[in-house]
Amino acid sequence: MARAQLPYPTPKELEVLQVLWEEEPCSVRQMMEQLGRRRPRAYSSVLNLLNTMTDKGLLMRKAHGSAYLYKARIDRERTNGGLVKDLLNRAFSGSAASLITHALKQGKPTAEELDAITRAIKDYRGGHGVR
Repeated sequence: MARAQLPYPTPKELEVLQVLWEEEPCSVRQMMEQLGRRRPRAYSSVLNLLNTMTDKGLLMRKAHGSAYLYKARIDRERTNGGLVKDLLNRAFSGSAASLITHALKQGKPTAEELDAITRAIKDYRGGHGVR
């Protein structure tokens, strides 16, 4: 029996997408090198993952000589937004404050990141009529 398709990329698929969002297009060999910086991967494993992701509609590929070049078919912002919304609802019962508190504790943001978060909150308040 086939496994049910998840509404969002798996952790391994997300690793591939993060590489492609930064450095697309990539060949299998280029992807293997990028992913190998975190931990070594076999060429066949990377190839199988890229083919599976192409079949699922997450990637597109184009022939380039004797190889294929892969590009992301899904947008980073939309994907990350869906993942955060899912986490917010499933793990934090919809509480943005709880999610942010946990993110701050786990992420240990730098002063620059805290400044960016503060600006984002100010921008949100200004754009949504919140006082």
